Amino acid sequence: MKKVLVTGGAGYVGSILLRELMQAGYEVVCVDTLMFGGDSLIDIWHHPQFTFHKVDVTDFEALDPILDSNDFFAYVHLAAIVGDPACKRQPELAQKTNWEASVHLLEKARENKVERFVFASTCSNYGKMADPGGMVKEDSPLAPVSLYAELKVKFEKLMLEESEKSPDFCPTSLRFATVYGLSHRMRFDLTVNEFTKELAMGKTLVVFGEQFWRPYCHVSDFSQAIMTVLEAERDKVAYNVFNVGDTAENYTKQMIVDEILKQIPDGKIEYVVKKEDPRDYRVDFTRIREELGFAITKTVPEGIAEVRDIVSLGVVQDPEEQRYYNIPHGE
Repeated sequence: MKKVLVTGGAGYVGSILLRELMQAGYEVVCVDTLMFGGDSLIDIWHHPQFTFHKVDVTDFEALDPILDSNDFFAYVHLAAIVGDPACKRQPELAQKTNWEASVHLLEKARENKVERFVFASTCSNYGKMADPGGMVKEDSPLAPVSLYAELKVKFEKLMLEESEKSPDFCPTSLRFATVYGLSHRMRFDLTVNEFTKELAMGKTLVVFGEQFWRPYCHVSDFSQAIMTVLEAERDKVAYNVFNVGDTAENYTKQMIVDEILKQIPDGKIEYVVKKEDPRDYRVDFTRIREELGFAITKTVPEGIAEVRDIVSLGVVQDPEEQRYYNIPHGE
């Protein structure tokens, strides 16, 4: 049975991935600080293929014995200070977690002869499109406009270009679209989830800059993309980068609002004019579809329906609780 390390496995993306990996027959070792609690792990706690270590990836003294004592097939590196606001709020911690710990993990993967290394990157790397009418692809210029994206770009370059390439090592970077949907560690601070939550609670949704574009992808499809890379032929994914999403799932904020209003027709919206947004981009996802056969399983309207239901039915009793947000809520 192949063994996979998942850093940040108790998080929004990781908690789904853990279950997918075990279902596919992998043994999983999860490393997480439980910054947002560990409720997402309770139902798999006694699973025979699951091991958990409460360790911060920046604590090399605690992390290295785990890395050295297991024969890992792959590291899936999700642990990070996630998103522009969180990194802006804690820049030193972001530097330490998103850069220094990532470099250390990459070095340990090489040292321990780990075959696969999957890095969670972001489409935010593209920044603002040079051609407002075009689409960015994996080989488009990168123009990060936040510390979060800058650190992702910096590590991608180190991993894929600057490090000495080895035929025995297979690192892959996945530039994920903006995420949404239900997870074992739920978040309501993401555009689709937040907009839907506000209207499902009967609040007035305030929208800043409704004309700006982003690509969107369901959180469960993030896991499917990671699984696809882990099981792909080495030649197709080694030292390669893939955008993760679907070309048809590029939306402006206005388009997101319109989709929500189809499901919550009495929703109240206020618009705030915003002429400039440094992150305005549409993304082409042809490569991952044509080269790896990846296809999404859920669309934005389906994600809206999920979030509407768990809020309106009271499945989540208080969506405003701090644990559902990556930065202090209400600031």
